[in-house]
Amino acid sequence: MSTESTVIANIGELVTNDPAVGGEAGGELGIVRDAALVIEDGRVAWTGPSGDAPAADASFDAAGRAVLPGFVDSHAHLVFAGERAEEFAARMSGRKYAAGGIRTTVERTRAASDDDLRANIRRLIAEMARQGTTTVECKSGYGLTVEQEERAVRIAAEVTDEVTYLGAHVVPAEYQGDTAAYTRLASTDMLAACAPHARWVDVFCEEGAFDADQAREVLQAGIKAGLAPRMHANQLTQGPAVQLAVELDAASADHCTFLSDADIDALASSETVATLLPGVEFSTRQPYPDARRLFDAGATVALATDCNPGSCYSSSMAFCIAVAVRDMNMTPAEAVWAATAGGAKALRRTDVGHLAPGARADVHVLDAPSHIHLAYRPGVPQTSAVWRAGVQVR
Repeated sequence: MSTESTVIANIGELVTNDPAVGGEAGGELGIVRDAALVIEDGRVAWTGPSGDAPAADASFDAAGRAVLPGFVDSHAHLVFAGERAEEFAARMSGRKYAAGGIRTTVERTRAASDDDLRANIRRLIAEMARQGTTTVECKSGYGLTVEQEERAVRIAAEVTDEVTYLGAHVVPAEYQGDTAAYTRLASTDMLAACAPHARWVDVFCEEGAFDADQAREVLQAGIKAGLAPRMHANQLTQGPAVQLAVELDAASADHCTFLSDADIDALASSETVATLLPGVEFSTRQPYPDARRLFDAGATVALATDCNPGSCYSSSMAFCIAVAVRDMNMTPAEAVWAATAGGAKALRRTDVGHLAPGARADVHVLDAPSHIHLAYRPGVPQTSAVWRAGVQVR
């Protein structure tokens, strides 16, 4: 963490995500124009009009560019080996996605060395940082033995504080036909080995994976072990997962592709965030969820990449924003908020996802005059500079 103060001056558009900032013209993103921001001791020390900025040890000229909080990617699977490009090509040729390819990644991950897995996750974290992502959640789930799952969360904990134990991802080949026995393992010995390295517990509650009773068993065991719950919910079918997530006060229900009116009402009346993963629908040709239904009901919405080698091998939050605006009925402002402040809420973090004084200095300078360009210019690299906890990483 840098102890030197830095002023970022001549900001054309500063997105603070504080609606109290900027007056009525600032809107829901708390936009301040012709602004400046001061970083000190890894935190945001000051924001305001550029002409009023206090002196600092160093300066950075934003030259009229837009500045926003670093992206908060609250759903990713980065501890893996290999890739599944041929599976993607098959889907694009008409094969339906059914999550079965996860077991292919399990085989390759089990065979990989610690150094191989460590190199891959660090490569992806760096790739994300170059695109403005400064907070990343990372799940296990490609080991599915006690030893392999413990290895995954331990390696993930080297690069992020947001580690999720996902032993209940799918049932491994050696437990085929006995999901109950694997559920017990995931709720006992595997959980005990992984809990010291993790903050969260997750379950893929879906046809072909774990039913509601099995998901409840794993999540309640995780809660008892001191982990907080989150869920893969309603990705392939409209099922019980969202209702279970709300019942257990899960921080987020992720995917939410197929939602009933009752699911939306439950999310809107709870603290559980609906985390949407548009890159998955893009990569699997599933229907896109309608974010407008969630917003209109008053639910909290986040966007995340679900970066993984099978159903979405993209680390780009900007891509997710563009797809959410184009295909999920979100405005550019809603999508940017969901990719920053929404992700922070999905991780129950108050120090990231915004740029108010006291926030962690995760700052993303766009090579563009407005946040709208993230959707307006899809596929174009637009990250000019990035600070994470006050340290410039790009």
